[in-house]
Amino acid sequence: MDKQPNPFPDQRLEELEQRIRNTPMPRNSMSSEIMNQIGGINMTKQRNGSKILKRTLTAASIAAIMGAGAVGAGFVSPTMASALKQIPGIGSMFYGLNSDEIQRAVDQGILTQPLEKVTKDGITLTLTNVLYDGTRLSYTIERAGENLPQKVTSPYIPMDSQLISDDEEWKKSRQVPEQQQEKGYVTLPKTFINNEALKAFSGFGDDIGNSNAVFVEYTNLGSLPNEFELTVRTKVTRVDEPFEFKVPVKISDSKLVVQPNETKSYENFSYTLQKMESTVTNTRLILESTGKVPAASEQTGKYAPTMMYYEIIDDQGKVLNQRQLGFFHRAPDLEYQVDELYDAVSPNAKSVTIKPYTFTVNTDNWRVVGEKLDEKGRVISSGDKTYIKELEMNVTLKP
Repeated sequence: MDKQPNPFPDQRLEELEQRIRNTPMPRNSMSSEIMNQIGGINMTKQRNGSKILKRTLTAASIAAIMGAGAVGAGFVSPTMASALKQIPGIGSMFYGLNSDEIQRAVDQGILTQPLEKVTKDGITLTLTNVLYDGTRLSYTIERAGENLPQKVTSPYIPMDSQLISDDEEWKKSRQVPEQQQEKGYVTLPKTFINNEALKAFSGFGDDIGNSNAVFVEYTNLGSLPNEFELTVRTKVTRVDEPFEFKVPVKISDSKLVVQPNETKSYENFSYTLQKMESTVTNTRLILESTGKVPAASEQTGKYAPTMMYYEIIDDQGKVLNQRQLGFFHRAPDLEYQVDELYDAVSPNAKSVTIKPYTFTVNTDNWRVVGEKLDEKGRVISSGDKTYIKELEMNVTLKP
């Protein structure tokens, strides 16, 4: 969500992602080892309690992702039934959307159900849902067949990878020759836009809304066209040939874009709102900040403020929840470029208010004050927020 230091090598990051995603250990059991290995890389945690890793990680709360295997959680109330009855694999893709928003997404072509099937060696993969609204691209792949593993995502790491762990038993269980791997795991898909590889932040994991599916999501997309051919290519362990899907994607240009270029300042900190984009499924916030984050009275001594975060509330009273929150195992930088996704604004909203805030951390261990987890390590509360009233900004969306 910000300017990241020192990108982590892809191969080693993928090994770490695989290990974290597939290790059924207590949430704190590997924290020291990981922090010693990766220092200050950035990690994001999904606001619904599950966690998801970006291409770059921070060590701040990395222990909290132990045992979390899904990229997102979905809750569907009975009122969504009419809009969802034709949509298989209800789950991560629909988190934060109500039935009206889902129906509008279907009507505008943002959400489609290709239901393309490919069968190889007794295993069938189906591309069930595709969501593209100009700010994020998500899709779900379902798996079917006989005698399949319980989990869907592959736990294996390539044999030529240089592992960063001294745990020989773990390496032996994950670095397995292909001919000895258990059959039926889905590997990380590759995504292409008009035959060119998509380069964007991505999340991948078991879809907890569908026990036999994987969910893939890309954000920070840059500039993609409103119409393109989507190619998804993935492999299944112990199946020689890759599975490939090609589907057309086309959306109407219904995205609302405002570019205020307005700046708010307080003490030594300021931020400039460069752009807001609003669709029926998401709100995208793009801004840059500079300066030292203001500290409140409770953020002194061993307690300190985090980097600045931004809450959005529309004029209908709806709080637009941020899809991911990034935490850092160190003091905040003096400059950030923020590009984040939030819930959709209310259909009749004419303006929103941006409310900057910080969390408080204990600098002895960099833990967030007030963060609460349940017995499974899922986030109940992200922590105590300190709002900076002087930095609030009202943004007009519609005249």
